[in-house]
Amino acid sequence: MKRPFARHLQGLHRLGLSPGRRLVDWLHPWRPTARIFVVAVLLLGWLGSAVPSLAQTAAPVVTATTTQPAVPANITKAINTAVAAATSNVPPAYNAGDTAWMLTSTALVMVMMPGLALYYGGIVRKKNWLATMWTSYVALGVITLQWFMFGYCLAFGHSVLGGFIGWSPNTLFLWKDFNAAGGGYVMDRMSSAPHTIPDLVFCMFQLMFAIITPALIAGSVAERVSFRGFVAFIFLWATFVYDPLAHAVWVPTGWLAHMGAVDFAGGTVVHISSGVAGLAFCLVLGKRIGYPKHVIQPNALGMTLTGAGLLWFGWYGFNAGSANAANNLACMAFTNTTIATAIGGLAWNFAEYLHHRRCTTLGMASGFVAGLVAITPACGYIQPWSAAVLGVMAGMVCYWGAQIKNIFGYDDALDAFGVHAVGGYLGAVMTGVFAAYATNSACRGWIMDGHFAQVGLQFLAASNAAIYSFVVSLILALVLDKTIGIRVPDHVEIQGLDIGVHGENGWDIGTLPEPAVSMIA
Repeated sequence: MKRPFARHLQGLHRLGLSPGRRLVDWLHPWRPTARIFVVAVLLLGWLGSAVPSLAQTAAPVVTATTTQPAVPANITKAINTAVAAATSNVPPAYNAGDTAWMLTSTALVMVMMPGLALYYGGIVRKKNWLATMWTSYVALGVITLQWFMFGYCLAFGHSVLGGFIGWSPNTLFLWKDFNAAGGGYVMDRMSSAPHTIPDLVFCMFQLMFAIITPALIAGSVAERVSFRGFVAFIFLWATFVYDPLAHAVWVPTGWLAHMGAVDFAGGTVVHISSGVAGLAFCLVLGKRIGYPKHVIQPNALGMTLTGAGLLWFGWYGFNAGSANAANNLACMAFTNTTIATAIGGLAWNFAEYLHHRRCTTLGMASGFVAGLVAITPACGYIQPWSAAVLGVMAGMVCYWGAQIKNIFGYDDALDAFGVHAVGGYLGAVMTGVFAAYATNSACRGWIMDGHFAQVGLQFLAASNAAIYSFVVSLILALVLDKTIGIRVPDHVEIQGLDIGVHGENGWDIGTLPEPAVSMIA
């Protein structure tokens, strides 16, 4: 009679579940060899699971330790000195992506110059169109020369005078070896992106900021400022106003940065300083002939809209490029710039509809610029919902800021003060309100982080920049007015600066030139 286990295996085989007929035959009947094999397998399985646990409970193994002799301090110092000397000439490993993005951003900011020229040129009268565009382009030449000579040294050199200004003689005329290790001073100390881009890229990027800032001032003095007066003013202004403010805010050892104020892309350094300087300049310069009794109509608003589009396009390099790297912070600045700008244009149109029951194309363009200005200091610190709120505030507040000149009677021709100073001040203070540590750990704001003190710091920094720029700009304008003169003669202003100053005609559409060959036989 078959054993029960063997019968079970045969049943499995008939069901197709047996491992094989040979195994059934081998185990049937219960031979001594099979019994020994099964017991051995079970014993080995038990030992495999038991040995590791036994090893863990065994007595700890005592390992022999050897005492290393102490290295004398003088030898350690000598080794460290030798290593530092050997690596001192090794160029830093720059990030190719960051460098490419910063070169692109530099070019984008440069595109803002023809954008500003078209924006301003379309608003003035036809007889002053060319001269107004010239004020933007001349800044490219004058400020580049100043930056190359000593502007970069003053703005981003080693802090002197308590962080008021910079001074690094090896950067004068860009003589410094920018290929040396630690590229040197600036990128070692710019906390946002150390060592990821060459110093020369950073130098050229900041040059574009230095160029467009004094060019903005031309909006306040358009249609009556003299050639030599404007050139002299922007050269001196960049030296005594822009460079100290850039150092104070953007170098960590600058006095405003050390105080705790932040400015991501230039609300304080660029817009407040230039807008307030424009106010001081136009107060010394005086009103245009016929203003405000006579209506002064723009000559080509289509060009103004084109210029506003180019400004918006270039502003992406202005704001997102200020991250100094191709990273998430640049993406956030890019996003916030888009949202605030779009909503700023709509808000300006809404404000003028409430005021005059119409929405104008010039209002839309002005609202876009107002949104761009207000988001500039905040774009790298706030979240997108805050950018939307700031865009609404920028469009509404800057619209009424542009009406201030009608109340006080000064001639801010193209609203440089009403848009740039007011919008920049608004954005600087609102940075303290909306900043979020989750966006940028460099700043804690009031609403998101409960840090109300940041609002006070932003207010103090913006106010100090405004007062400093106004006082110095007023002094410069007064001195130049008494020496070389800053205003064109009345007959030149009446004739137009295009012909009267430059001897050229920007618009020659109304008259046809004489044909070179007569078509009549």
